[in-house]
Amino acid sequence: MIKTKLLMATLVSALALTGCATTARTGGADGNYATPIGGAPVTANPTPYSEALVCLANYARQHNLQSPRIAVGRLADYTGRASLEGGAAVTQGASLMAISAFAKAGVRLVERFDTSVSELELRYANNSLIGDNGTQRQIHAASLPGSDYHLVGGITELNYNIRSSGIDVLGGDRIDSDPTGVFNRRMWVMNIGLDLRLNETRTMETVDVISYQKQIVGREISAGVFAFWDDAVIDISGGGRSLEPVQLAVRSVIERAVLEISAQMYGVDPAAACIYADPIGGSTDGHTNVTGGVNATHTYGQRETSNVQARSNVDRGHERRDDHVRSYLRGRYD
Repeated sequence: MIKTKLLMATLVSALALTGCATTARTGGADGNYATPIGGAPVTANPTPYSEALVCLANYARQHNLQSPRIAVGRLADYTGRASLEGGAAVTQGASLMAISAFAKAGVRLVERFDTSVSELELRYANNSLIGDNGTQRQIHAASLPGSDYHLVGGITELNYNIRSSGIDVLGGDRIDSDPTGVFNRRMWVMNIGLDLRLNETRTMETVDVISYQKQIVGREISAGVFAFWDDAVIDISGGGRSLEPVQLAVRSVIERAVLEISAQMYGVDPAAACIYADPIGGSTDGHTNVTGGVNATHTYGQRETSNVQARSNVDRGHERRDDHVRSYLRGRYD
Protein backbone atom coordinates (compact mmCIF):
# COMPACT_ATOMS: atom_id res chain seq x y z
CA MET A 1 0.00 0.00 0.00
CA ILE A 2 2.80 2.39 0.92
CA LYS A 3 4.65 1.63 -2.33
CA THR A 4 1.49 2.41 -4.31
CA LYS A 5 1.05 5.73 -2.51
CA LEU A 6 4.66 6.68 -3.13
CA LEU A 7 4.32 5.80 -6.81
CA MET A 8 1.16 7.89 -7.14
CA ALA A 9 2.79 10.82 -5.33
CA THR A 10 5.74 10.66 -7.70
CA LEU A 11 3.48 10.63 -10.77
CA VAL A 12 1.44 13.57 -9.47
CA SER A 13 4.61 15.56 -8.78
CA ALA A 14 5.94 14.85 -12.28
CA LEU A 15 2.67 15.96 -13.87
CA ALA A 16 2.63 19.13 -11.77
CA LEU A 17 6.15 20.02 -12.85
CA THR A 18 5.23 19.37 -16.48
CA GLY A 19 2.26 21.71 -16.14
CA CYS A 20 4.45 24.42 -14.65
CA ALA A 21 6.89 24.09 -17.55
CA THR A 22 4.18 24.32 -20.21
CA THR A 23 3.86 27.75 -21.85
CA ALA A 24 1.64 29.18 -24.54
CA ARG A 25 3.02 28.90 -28.05
CA THR A 26 2.36 32.57 -28.76
CA GLY A 27 3.64 33.89 -25.43
CA GLY A 28 1.73 35.78 -22.77
CA ALA A 29 -0.02 39.11 -22.92
CA ASP A 30 3.33 40.92 -22.69
CA GLY A 31 4.81 38.82 -25.50
CA ASN A 32 7.12 36.78 -23.26
CA TYR A 33 7.01 33.08 -22.57
CA ALA A 34 8.46 33.53 -19.08
CA THR A 35 9.70 36.16 -16.69
CA PRO A 36 13.43 35.80 -15.96
CA ILE A 37 14.28 34.94 -12.38
CA GLY A 38 16.69 36.96 -10.29
CA GLY A 39 16.91 40.70 -9.93
CA ALA A 40 20.08 41.42 -8.02
CA PRO A 41 21.14 45.07 -8.40
CA VAL A 42 24.22 46.14 -10.32
CA THR A 43 27.15 46.60 -7.94
CA ALA A 44 30.72 47.81 -8.12
CA ASN A 45 33.41 45.23 -8.88
CA PRO A 46 36.31 46.03 -6.54
CA THR A 47 39.23 43.88 -5.48
CA PRO A 48 41.12 44.03 -2.17
CA TYR A 49 43.52 46.51 -3.86
CA SER A 50 40.94 48.94 -5.22
CA GLU A 51 40.87 51.05 -2.06
CA ALA A 52 44.63 51.57 -2.17
CA LEU A 53 44.39 52.66 -5.82
CA VAL A 54 41.71 55.22 -4.90
CA CYS A 55 43.83 56.43 -1.97
CA LEU A 56 46.72 56.96 -4.37
CA ALA A 57 44.52 58.95 -6.74
CA ASN A 58 43.18 61.13 -3.91
CA TYR A 59 46.68 61.80 -2.62
CA ALA A 60 47.95 62.77 -6.08
CA ARG A 61 44.97 65.06 -6.62
CA GLN A 62 45.45 66.82 -3.29
CA HIS A 63 49.15 67.41 -3.95
CA ASN A 64 48.84 68.31 -7.64
CA LEU A 65 50.81 65.29 -8.79
CA GLN A 66 50.35 64.60 -12.48
CA SER A 67 51.36 61.20 -13.76
CA PRO A 68 52.99 60.53 -17.13
CA ARG A 69 50.63 59.43 -19.89
CA ILE A 70 50.14 55.68 -19.99
CA ALA A 71 48.90 53.54 -22.89
CA VAL A 72 47.76 50.00 -22.23
CA GLY A 73 48.61 47.55 -24.97
CA ARG A 74 47.64 43.95 -25.46
CA LEU A 75 47.67 41.87 -22.28
CA ALA A 76 47.16 38.47 -23.83
CA ASP A 77 46.26 35.06 -22.44
CA TYR A 78 49.38 32.93 -22.85
CA THR A 79 48.17 29.97 -20.78
CA GLY A 80 46.70 28.17 -23.77
CA ARG A 81 44.02 26.65 -21.55
CA ALA A 82 40.66 26.14 -23.26
CA SER A 83 37.85 23.61 -23.39
CA LEU A 84 35.58 22.54 -26.23
CA GLU A 85 32.43 23.55 -24.33
CA GLY A 86 33.49 26.55 -22.29
CA GLY A 87 36.16 28.18 -24.47
CA ALA A 88 39.08 29.99 -22.88
CA ALA A 89 39.57 29.32 -19.19
CA VAL A 90 41.01 32.79 -18.49
CA THR A 91 39.50 36.15 -19.35
CA GLN A 92 40.52 37.73 -22.64
CA GLY A 93 39.89 41.20 -21.21
CA ALA A 94 43.01 41.71 -19.10
CA SER A 95 43.81 44.94 -20.96
CA LEU A 96 40.44 46.38 -20.04
CA MET A 97 41.03 45.46 -16.39
CA ALA A 98 44.38 47.27 -16.46
CA ILE A 99 42.79 50.39 -17.96
CA SER A 100 40.17 50.41 -15.20
CA ALA A 101 42.88 49.97 -12.56
CA PHE A 102 44.94 52.90 -13.87
CA ALA A 103 41.77 55.01 -13.89
CA LYS A 104 41.19 54.19 -10.21
CA ALA A 105 44.71 55.39 -9.49
CA GLY A 106 44.07 58.67 -11.30
CA VAL A 107 46.71 57.99 -13.96
CA ARG A 108 46.43 59.85 -17.26
CA LEU A 109 45.54 57.44 -20.07
CA VAL A 110 45.71 57.63 -23.85
CA GLU A 111 43.83 55.15 -26.00
CA ARG A 112 45.94 52.71 -27.94
CA PHE A 113 44.05 49.46 -27.38
CA ASP A 114 41.13 50.11 -29.77
CA THR A 115 41.65 53.04 -32.12
CA SER A 116 39.30 51.83 -34.87
CA VAL A 117 36.69 54.59 -34.38
CA SER A 118 39.26 57.39 -34.18
CA GLU A 119 41.07 56.12 -37.26
CA LEU A 120 37.81 55.89 -39.20
CA GLU A 121 36.76 59.42 -38.23
CA LEU A 122 40.20 60.72 -39.14
CA ARG A 123 39.89 59.10 -42.55
CA TYR A 124 36.40 60.57 -43.03
CA ALA A 125 37.61 64.01 -41.95
CA ASN A 126 40.54 63.76 -44.32
CA ASN A 127 38.02 63.15 -47.13
CA SER A 128 35.92 66.15 -46.04
CA LEU A 129 33.03 63.92 -44.97
CA ILE A 130 32.77 65.01 -41.33
CA GLY A 131 31.64 68.42 -40.16
CA ASP A 132 31.14 70.08 -36.79
CA ASN A 133 28.20 72.53 -36.63
CA GLY A 134 28.16 72.75 -40.42
CA THR A 135 31.88 73.39 -40.65
CA GLN A 136 34.31 70.89 -42.08
CA ARG A 137 36.38 69.27 -39.37
CA GLN A 138 39.98 70.38 -39.57
CA ILE A 139 42.91 68.03 -39.12
CA HIS A 140 45.74 69.70 -37.24
CA ALA A 141 49.27 68.46 -36.86
CA ALA A 142 50.34 67.33 -33.38
CA SER A 143 46.76 67.35 -32.10
CA LEU A 144 47.03 63.93 -30.44
CA PRO A 145 48.90 63.62 -27.14
CA GLY A 146 51.48 60.85 -27.09
CA SER A 147 52.14 58.29 -24.41
CA ASP A 148 55.17 58.41 -22.17
CA TYR A 149 54.99 54.74 -21.20
CA HIS A 150 53.00 51.75 -22.35
CA LEU A 151 52.07 48.56 -20.53
CA VAL A 152 52.23 45.15 -22.21
CA GLY A 153 52.48 41.55 -21.06
CA GLY A 154 49.98 38.82 -20.34
CA ILE A 155 48.59 36.03 -18.20
CA THR A 156 51.27 33.37 -18.16
CA GLU A 157 50.14 30.75 -15.64
CA LEU A 158 47.00 28.77 -14.89
CA ASN A 159 47.77 25.75 -12.73
CA TYR A 160 44.92 23.47 -11.73
CA ASN A 161 44.82 21.48 -8.52
CA ILE A 162 48.07 22.55 -6.92
CA ARG A 163 46.79 20.75 -3.87
CA SER A 164 43.56 18.97 -2.96
CA SER A 165 42.30 17.26 0.17
CA GLY A 166 39.10 15.71 1.40
CA ILE A 167 37.36 13.55 3.94
CA ASP A 168 34.59 10.94 3.58
CA VAL A 169 32.66 9.68 6.60
CA LEU A 170 30.10 6.87 6.53
CA GLY A 171 28.27 5.90 9.70
CA GLY A 172 25.52 3.42 10.43
CA ASP A 173 24.49 0.16 12.06
CA ARG A 174 25.28 -3.31 10.77
CA ILE A 175 21.55 -3.88 10.40
CA ASP A 176 20.52 -2.90 6.86
CA SER A 177 17.22 -1.34 7.94
CA ASP A 178 18.85 1.14 10.31
CA PRO A 179 19.69 4.68 9.08
CA THR A 180 23.09 5.37 7.52
CA GLY A 181 24.72 8.80 7.39
CA VAL A 182 27.27 10.13 4.88
CA PHE A 183 29.47 13.25 5.09
CA ASN A 184 31.93 14.47 2.42
CA ARG A 185 34.22 17.48 2.35
CA ARG A 186 36.63 18.54 -0.41
CA MET A 187 39.08 21.40 -0.82
CA TRP A 188 41.38 22.25 -3.73
CA VAL A 189 43.80 25.04 -4.68
CA MET A 190 44.80 26.44 -8.07
CA ASN A 191 46.63 29.59 -9.15
CA ILE A 192 47.04 32.14 -11.93
CA GLY A 193 50.17 34.13 -12.80
CA LEU A 194 50.83 37.41 -14.57
CA ASP A 195 53.90 39.01 -16.14
CA LEU A 196 53.79 42.70 -17.09
CA ARG A 197 56.40 45.11 -18.37
CA LEU A 198 56.36 48.88 -18.67
CA ASN A 199 58.20 50.34 -21.66
CA GLU A 200 59.20 53.91 -22.34
CA THR A 201 57.40 54.72 -25.58
CA ARG A 202 60.05 56.94 -27.18
CA THR A 203 63.03 54.65 -26.63
CA MET A 204 61.25 51.26 -26.20
CA GLU A 205 63.38 50.73 -23.12
CA THR A 206 61.81 48.40 -20.56
CA VAL A 207 61.84 50.35 -17.32
CA ASP A 208 59.79 48.08 -15.06
CA VAL A 209 58.84 44.41 -14.92
CA ILE A 210 56.36 42.87 -12.51
CA SER A 211 55.51 39.19 -12.01
CA TYR A 212 52.74 38.19 -9.59
CA GLN A 213 50.70 35.10 -8.86
CA LYS A 214 47.58 34.49 -6.81
CA GLN A 215 46.22 31.24 -5.44
CA ILE A 216 42.52 30.41 -5.72
CA VAL A 217 40.64 28.14 -3.34
CA GLY A 218 37.58 25.97 -3.89
CA ARG A 219 35.46 24.06 -1.37
CA GLU A 220 32.76 21.41 -1.54
CA ILE A 221 30.71 19.90 1.28
CA SER A 222 27.83 17.41 1.26
CA ALA A 223 25.90 15.25 3.74
CA GLY A 224 23.11 12.71 3.47
CA VAL A 225 21.00 10.12 5.24
CA PHE A 226 19.82 6.80 3.84
CA ALA A 227 17.22 4.67 5.63
CA PHE A 228 14.38 2.20 5.23
CA TRP A 229 10.97 3.23 6.51
CA ASP A 230 8.66 0.24 6.57
CA ASP A 231 8.43 -0.75 2.89
CA ALA A 232 9.71 2.63 1.66
CA VAL A 233 13.27 3.91 1.10
CA ILE A 234 14.34 7.39 2.19
CA ASP A 235 17.47 9.00 0.73
CA ILE A 236 18.05 12.65 1.67
CA SER A 237 21.22 14.54 0.76
CA GLY A 238 22.36 18.13 0.44
CA GLY A 239 25.49 20.19 0.06
CA GLY A 240 27.19 23.10 -1.60
CA ARG A 241 30.18 24.02 -3.69
CA SER A 242 32.04 27.33 -3.96
CA LEU A 243 35.03 28.44 -5.99
CA GLU A 244 36.81 31.76 -5.74
CA PRO A 245 36.20 33.53 -9.08
CA VAL A 246 39.13 32.95 -11.40
CA GLN A 247 38.54 36.13 -13.41
CA LEU A 248 38.29 38.23 -10.24
CA ALA A 249 41.65 36.76 -9.21
CA VAL A 250 43.08 37.97 -12.53
CA ARG A 251 41.69 41.44 -11.83
CA SER A 252 43.22 41.38 -8.34
CA VAL A 253 46.68 40.49 -9.67
CA ILE A 254 46.44 43.24 -12.28
CA GLU A 255 45.35 45.84 -9.72
CA ARG A 256 48.24 44.91 -7.41
CA ALA A 257 50.68 45.32 -10.31
CA VAL A 258 49.11 48.64 -11.39
CA LEU A 259 49.28 49.84 -7.77
CA GLU A 260 53.05 49.31 -7.70
CA ILE A 261 53.57 50.93 -11.10
CA SER A 262 51.38 53.94 -10.25
CA ALA A 263 53.09 54.44 -6.90
CA GLN A 264 56.44 54.41 -8.68
CA MET A 265 55.29 57.08 -11.12
CA TYR A 266 53.85 59.30 -8.39
CA GLY A 267 56.83 58.71 -6.11
CA VAL A 268 54.49 57.82 -3.23
CA ASP A 269 54.16 54.75 -1.03
CA PRO A 270 50.60 53.49 -1.66
CA ALA A 271 50.11 52.52 1.97
CA ALA A 272 51.38 55.90 3.18
CA ALA A 273 49.09 57.64 0.71
CA CYS A 274 46.13 56.08 2.51
CA ILE A 275 47.43 57.27 5.86
CA TYR A 276 47.81 60.88 4.75
CA ALA A 277 44.74 61.11 2.54
CA ASP A 278 42.97 63.22 5.16
CA PRO A 279 40.80 65.70 3.20
CA ILE A 280 41.13 68.19 6.08
CA GLY A 281 44.87 68.20 5.66
CA GLY A 282 47.32 65.71 7.09
CA SER A 283 51.06 65.35 7.32
CA THR A 284 53.04 64.69 4.17
CA ASP A 285 56.30 63.77 5.85
CA GLY A 286 58.35 61.09 4.17
CA HIS A 287 56.92 61.55 0.65
CA THR A 288 58.69 62.61 -2.51
CA ASN A 289 57.49 64.68 -5.45
CA VAL A 290 54.94 66.51 -3.29
CA THR A 291 55.81 69.98 -4.57
CA GLY A 292 54.96 69.58 -8.23
CA GLY A 293 54.21 67.31 -11.15
CA VAL A 294 56.07 64.10 -11.85
CA ASN A 295 58.84 64.42 -14.40
CA ALA A 296 58.21 61.67 -16.94
CA THR A 297 61.84 61.50 -17.97
CA HIS A 298 63.05 60.90 -14.41
CA THR A 299 60.24 58.77 -12.98
CA TYR A 300 62.17 55.55 -13.54
CA GLY A 301 65.59 57.16 -13.52
CA GLN A 302 66.59 55.45 -10.27
CA ARG A 303 66.21 51.69 -10.59
CA GLU A 304 66.63 51.13 -6.85
CA THR A 305 63.40 53.02 -6.17
CA SER A 306 61.39 50.03 -7.38
CA ASN A 307 61.73 48.65 -3.82
CA VAL A 308 61.75 44.92 -4.46
CA GLN A 309 61.14 44.06 -0.80
CA ALA A 310 58.00 46.19 -0.62
CA ARG A 311 56.66 44.62 -3.80
CA SER A 312 57.26 41.17 -2.35
CA ASN A 313 55.27 41.98 0.79
CA VAL A 314 52.02 40.01 0.55
CA ASP A 315 50.24 42.50 2.86
CA ARG A 316 51.06 45.63 0.89
CA GLY A 317 48.00 47.46 -0.42
CA HIS A 318 45.55 44.72 0.62
CA GLU A 319 42.51 46.22 2.35
CA ARG A 320 42.30 43.41 4.94
CA ARG A 321 46.02 42.75 5.43
CA ASP A 322 47.58 46.21 5.19
CA ASP A 323 46.98 48.13 8.43
CA HIS A 324 47.49 51.46 6.68
CA VAL A 325 44.67 50.86 4.23
CA ARG A 326 42.44 49.39 6.94
CA SER A 327 42.91 52.40 9.19
CA TYR A 328 41.95 54.69 6.33
CA LEU A 329 38.83 52.65 5.64
CA ARG A 330 37.84 53.09 9.28
CA GLY A 331 38.29 56.86 8.92
CA ARG A 332 41.29 57.12 11.22
CA TYR A 333 44.13 59.39 10.07
CA ASP A 334 46.43 59.06 13.06
